[in-house]
Amino acid sequence: MKDQSKLIAALLVGAAAGAVLGLLFAPDKGEETRGSIAGYADDVVGRAKDRARSASDQLKEYGTSAFEKAKSKFGSAADDLYNYRDGVSDEIRSKADDVADEAKDQASNAKSKVKNVADDLNDSIQNA
Repeated sequence: MKDQSKLIAALLVGAAAGAVLGLLFAPDKGEETRGSIAGYADDVVGRAKDRARSASDQLKEYGTSAFEKAKSKFGSAADDLYNYRDGVSDEIRSKADDVADEAKDQASNAKSKVKNVADDLNDSIQNA
């Protein structure tokens, strides 16, 4: 994610540098040139924000999908373990509980990581 933020920042810095050079070498009047550059900058920023929002939405959608799949698999595994443990000794039951709890923790961690990545991307969009 940090590499993408650096890339977006570099693109924005490059656009700003291009705008400055455009002002220095522009054959039009200053007011016309400033208007053109302002319009271009607005377009670039708008497109960057649109793409970043789209990427953020896709990432959230992918993360949600991945989380739901993982949750389903871990939930199924946890349910199987709970069902199986009914017929085994207390020690085995304890281990099955630990595995089920770990599966739930892993699913929760996966959801948290996806949310953090989406939040970081959203923050970088808002700061752009």
